[in-house]
Amino acid sequence: MKWLLVGAVVLMAGCAAREPEVRTVRGEVPVLVPCKVSAVPVPAWATGSLKKTDSLELKVRALLAERRQRIGYERQLTAAVAACR
Repeated sequence: MKWLLVGAVVLMAGCAAREPEVRTVRGEVPVLVPCKVSAVPVPAWATGSLKKTDSLELKVRALLAERRQRIGYERQLTAAVAACR
């Protein structure tokens, strides 16, 4: 029992004599950054003011105009999303 105690003391003394090793570890972690882009306003759609009694020609023209509006609106939305990347 005496030798076991002496052995344990010697082992602990050997560990205490060493200086601790100091290491710097660099960890790269992605951080989310909020996107600061102004909101794209929704236009007043051309078909929004149509009535049932309007002529077929007027309705078709409004639908074609709204298609162009939607294409422009989608381009603005795409540009806003691309600015956040």
